[in-house]
Amino acid sequence: MEIGFVGLGQMGAAMAAQLIDAGHDVSVWNRNGSKADALVAKGARRALNPEEASRGKIVMTMLADDDALNAVVEGPNGIVAAGEGVLHISCSTVSVDLTDRLTHVHGAAGQRLVSAQVLGRPDVAQAGALSVIAAGRDDDLARCRPLFEAIGNKVIRVGDQPGMAAAAKLAANVSIAAMIEMITEAYSIAGVRGVNAETMYMLLTESNFGARMVNVYGRAVADGQFEPAGFPMWLARKDMMLGLAAGGTNNPLPVARLLTDRMQHAIASGQGQRDWAALGQL
Repeated sequence: MEIGFVGLGQMGAAMAAQLIDAGHDVSVWNRNGSKADALVAKGARRALNPEEASRGKIVMTMLADDDALNAVVEGPNGIVAAGEGVLHISCSTVSVDLTDRLTHVHGAAGQRLVSAQVLGRPDVAQAGALSVIAAGRDDDLARCRPLFEAIGNKVIRVGDQPGMAAAAKLAANVSIAAMIEMITEAYSIAGVRGVNAETMYMLLTESNFGARMVNVYGRAVADGQFEPAGFPMWLARKDMMLGLAAGGTNNPLPVARLLTDRMQHAIASGQGQRDWAALGQL
């Protein structure tokens, strides 16, 4: 397929390279033109601007923020200037509001937008193993499928409106940030008693902890199944208090303290016998 790629940071350059390796005819553009050099040497064509990169009627973007994406869509020689029939695949993690607005902007120009957010760090992108969170029209997503398969090993469709994928990616990133903090706090609590971080890492990974907990509690929350309780809130709060005590008086543990306070509020409001999976329902 003939495709343009705009935005050649670590993620974008790795994704564009995967498209080239998959045999697609790729033209590339980046504000700092030198970032295209390695891809041109690999077989890509250098576009003069986003408009030229969109001449093949499919263009992917991977940019840092709302301003950067808006500039390549509506700015001088932007994607909108390429005329009718362009399919813009936005992979950038940007706001839902901008995604909704660009959906209308493209529509008014006779173009269409697919939001295809990706989960994975640069090394995952270099391996072509990203997870693609996609939203858009059925026919547009079918057209994108070969491109998604080149950059990733999993496609998760979350809806038919591009803004839905933007919301799902932001929700995932908030969850990752919370997980990072909780992992750090777990290491800290165990570390007070001399358990090193490497040992805790082995505990959390070799016991399949993360996937197992998401499977169990993700399903309970999705189904709203909080009674009968497998682990009641009052008992969970006891464990949180013990965890805080184990961490020591000089250890902030902000997330653990926040969760303990929320559990106490739930118990005070009569939810102490519900499963602790109901914590986020307050």
